[in-house]
Order: sequence, then C-alpha cells, then structure tokens
Amino acid sequence: MENNNRRSDLDSGVSKNTKSKKTTGFAGDVLKLVSGTTFAQALGILAAPILSRLFAPEAFGVAALFSSVVAVIAVFATMRYERAIMLPADDADAANLVGVSLGITLVVSLLTVLLIRWVQYPLLRILNAPDLAPYLPLTALGVFFAGSIITFNYWLSRLKRFGRMSVVKVSNSVITTSTTITLGSVGYNSGGAMISSRLVGQAVATGVLGWYVWRNDWNLFRRAVSRKSMLANIRRYRKFPLYTTWATLLNTASWQLPAFLLSAYFSTEVVGFYSLGFRIVQLPMSLIGRSISQVFFQRASEANNKGSLTALVDSTFRKLTLFGLFPMLLLSFIGADLFSVFFGERWREAGVYLQILSPWAFVWFISSPLSILSSVLEKQEFGLIINGLIFVTRLISLVIGGMMGNVRLALTLFSVSGILVYGYLVIWLMNLVGIHWRHIFKVLLPQLLLIIPVGATMVYLQFVNANPLLVLGSAVLFGFFYVVGLVVFVPEIQDVIRLMLR
Repeated sequence: MENNNRRSDLDSGVSKNTKSKKTTGFAGDVLKLVSGTTFAQALGILAAPILSRLFAPEAFGVAALFSSVVAVIAVFATMRYERAIMLPADDADAANLVGVSLGITLVVSLLTVLLIRWVQYPLLRILNAPDLAPYLPLTALGVFFAGSIITFNYWLSRLKRFGRMSVVKVSNSVITTSTTITLGSVGYNSGGAMISSRLVGQAVATGVLGWYVWRNDWNLFRRAVSRKSMLANIRRYRKFPLYTTWATLLNTASWQLPAFLLSAYFSTEVVGFYSLGFRIVQLPMSLIGRSISQVFFQRASEANNKGSLTALVDSTFRKLTLFGLFPMLLLSFIGADLFSVFFGERWREAGVYLQILSPWAFVWFISSPLSILSSVLEKQEFGLIINGLIFVTRLISLVIGGMMGNVRLALTLFSVSGILVYGYLVIWLMNLVGIHWRHIFKVLLPQLLLIIPVGATMVYLQFVNANPLLVLGSAVLFGFFYVVGLVVFVPEIQDVIRLMLR
C-alpha cells in the first residue's frame, strides 16, 4: 500500500508539468521538433557554401572519421536502455531508466579513454588517416555527450516536452556553426577545428538539457530513483542490451562503413566528398524524419495499448511518402549541378555521390521512423537480424567497389542493396500491424507517376548540356508547384500551417 501511494505521489508530480497541458496532437508535436530542426538545418545549409570554401575535402573527411569512431563506441553508452524510457506506464520506472542510462554512459566514457590508447595506432594504419591522430583522445568526450543527450531527449519525449528539445537543437546548431566559421576564418582550417566546434556545441546541449531536467524533475528523481528500482528495471528491460544494443551496433557500424572503407581504400578527400553529399541527401530525415520518429515512438506506445496502432502506422507512412519521395528523387537528377553552383566546382564529385544515394535515401527515410515498431512491439530479435543483413550487404558492396578502385561503383552497390533491404523492412513492419504490401504500392504509385515528367525534363536539360542555373531553376519551379499541391490538397499540411499561424 505504501509503495502504491508513493507511486501515486510521483505520478501526480509529473502530471503538474505535463498532463495538465492541452495536447496539440501528432502534427503539433512534430511541428515543435521540426521548427527547431528546420532552423538548425537551414543554418547548416546556409553555412555549407562558406564552410566548403574555408575547409578542404580532406578536413571534412577527418571530421567525418572522428564522428564515425564516436558513433560506433557511443552505441554502448547507454546499452540502449534510453529506448525503454518511453515504455513504462509509471513515470517512476522511467526515471530509474534515466539513471541507468546516465550511469552506463559515464562508465563507458571512462573505458573509452583506455580503449583509444590501446587501439589508436593500429586504427590509424587501417583507416589510412594519420591526420586523425591528434583528435582521437577526444573520443571519450564525444561518447559522453552523445549518451547524455539521447537519454535526456527520450525523457523529454516521454513527457511531451518537444518544444524544449527544439530549443536545444537550435542552440547546438548555432554554436557549432558559428564556432566552425570563426575558426576557419582566422586560419584554423583543419579537421580538428570542425571536431572541436562540434564538441563545443554538444557540451552546451548536454548542459542545457541536464539543467532543464534537473530544474523541472529533480523532486521526481530524488523520490523515485533507487538502486533497487534501477536493478529491477535493468532486469525488466534486459532485451534492450541483449538484442537492441547489438542490432544498433550493426546498424551504426553499417552507417559508418562508407567513411571507414572509403578512407581505407581511397583517401580522406573521398570521405570528405561523401560526407558532404550524405549530409545533403539526409536532409529530409534531418528536417522531419527524426522529429516524426520521436513523436511516433511516443504515439505508437500509446496506440499499441489502445489498439489503434494500424491507423497510426498507415497515417505516418502516408506523411513520410508525401514529404520524402518527390524531393529525394528530384535530387537524384540535379546533384552534380547543385554542388558545383553552391559549393564550388571542386565539390561536383560530391554531387555525383548525392545523385547515386538519393533513391536509397528515400527508402531509408520511410523505414527509419517505422523501425521503432520493433521496440514498441518488443520484436527486437528481428531488428538484430535485419541490421545484420544491412551490415553484410553494405560491407560487400563497398569492398567490391574498393577492390576495383571505383568509388562510384561502391556507392551504387551500396544504394541498390539498401533499397532492397530497407524496402523489405518496410513491407515486413507494415504487415506486422496488418497493412498489406498492395496498400503500400497504392500509396506510392501517385507519387511515382508524378516524378516521371519531372525526371524526363531534368534528363533532357542535362542531355543538351543546359546551363546548371537553368537546371536548378527548373528544379526549384517543380518543387514550388509540388509544395503548393501539398498545401492545397493535403489536410495534414493544412493542419500544420494552422498551428504555425496560431
């Protein structure tokens, strides 16, 4: 009885912060995250033409390699317990999972210091990247910031404090971008300047998130968190470290394979081309995909308990298709011209990489938010299998291209294999909630028919060697008409606009 009363008190404490607020709905929650993400990404894109002239492709490559090393180790930072934060019905259990995640993050960060000292020199030889040597000791900081930020974000997502998350994203982007430009402008044009700027931005984001959670939820954590409760939740959600951690490791390692193998087989310059190309190709995911993912996880957990998961998944799939298919396929026609105009002629090769990767990026854009269903439905075993398949197909694709000395072949095989594997993942996930593959095709068909005349026009302009500005102008015009069509004919877009105008 005493325990039940204690939990009731804890729940009421959280309700004062969250449950009394009027729910704005799925579109409103996504908008809160998208607004901050859009500003952050817009700032990054506006700064990209400046950065591409201040920093050489080799500097981008070194920074990308550092981020890849951090990303792989950071998988273990929380042992994926942060994903379980969304699941308990009781906020007290969720608070204990926050404590578990942060504790593991601290331990893993300290162990990273020893790991880097042990593997530093063989790693540099394998990657063919001696310029990375001075910055590897900073890896532990990157791991600590990554684990802390993702833990705080899941806690705020649980409590539907999406606006706070948006503010932190903006702050991180502003600090990182301004610091990078400042360092580059005064002559610090190495990859180290880019690495240092990112760490400064992440440090500020970690501090702001931690302060906000401490200010608003300290009483809850003080009363709820205990070693006994933490151990109980560690056992309750043991599938996350047992399955999700290894699935995430395979997924993360497969994402970082291009940077690692392109460096090993080619050079850091090629990695720099790839990193900028990939940065642009993932824009739809960065702008709205991750925001939809965070809101979808929270909504899916609720919908699964209420028996309305199928409708939510179908609605989310339609939104992702509307937002992603047309712009991603349009990029596949204009990438080289886009990069040569905005980033300088020496970056044209990065634009070619963008064109190769764009069709795959759309399928990834669709599958990434939906893949959260494996956690909601506790099907982590399949996540491990599919991520293993992704890793193997990417490894084979990149090794074949590397052994043949052809980076474009490597990325083409990477793209094709990704379309097949992620396409299968989407079909499996949709079928899991009762949506047949024919319905998926029915949703995609109108968008595919729409892109045919647009693609034909773009191909013709490039075939006759039209001025790149004409090609880009035509693409902008097509994009404008597409956006107008969305605003006029899609009720969800109208809902978002009404929310923005409030």
